Amino acid sequence: MIIVTFNIRGLGGGNKSRYLRHIISNEGAEFVCLQETKVKSISESKCYSLWGDNKVGWLHYEGENGGGGMLSMWHQEAFIYETHLMGKGYIAVYGSLVKDNLRCVVVNVYVACNLRDKKTLWMELSNIKSSSQEVFWCLCGDFNAIRSRDERKGSTNRVDYTSEIRGFNSFIDDNLLLDTPIVGKKYTWFNSNGSAKSIIDRVLVTEEWMGKWLMCK
Repeated sequence: MIIVTFNIRGLGGGNKSRYLRHIISNEGAEFVCLQETKVKSISESKCYSLWGDNKVGWLHYEGENGGGGMLSMWHQEAFIYETHLMGKGYIAVYGSLVKDNLRCVVVNVYVACNLRDKKTLWMELSNIKSSSQEVFWCLCGDFNAIRSRDERKGSTNRVDYTSEIRGFNSFIDDNLLLDTPIVGKKYTWFNSNGSAKSIIDRVLVTEEWMGKWLMCK
């Protein structure tokens, strides 16, 4: 399954829309997860324009006070929507892959820097997953959390990330999730001058998902 996940930092500009449409087309995307849309509403025509096709299903979470907005989209010839759960920091879409006749859950994730919000999100996602019988799970997006100290470089503040690291790793381990390999650049976020960088965007999958797509990356 080909999934595009992208912290777009505002969906209003035409350049970003064209860039996203180019990625979707070039990669043959079947599902798209966007974070930080920074818009209150999304129209059908906007989703069709972003994908370059009108056979698109979508769900939008507008966020709070202009922040935390997310958009999940899927091509209806590749993914059949069944139901969803949505809340602060996530859109969980349940459905089936057409070509594999396989039920799965794709969760679009975005959480701000506040550790309290991160812990709340981890708990809620854990509860959602534990209450489901589905085994093919993919959680992707901007988790805004690191797993080890070397995943954040150049930060000028003296924040102790011990609690974040311990909590995030526990969330991953407790839910039997695997961190898919990153190819290309090691870090997923850079500040404007490149002096600070971190790995905060990632894709977490279950063992069953990784077993189905062995070259998952």
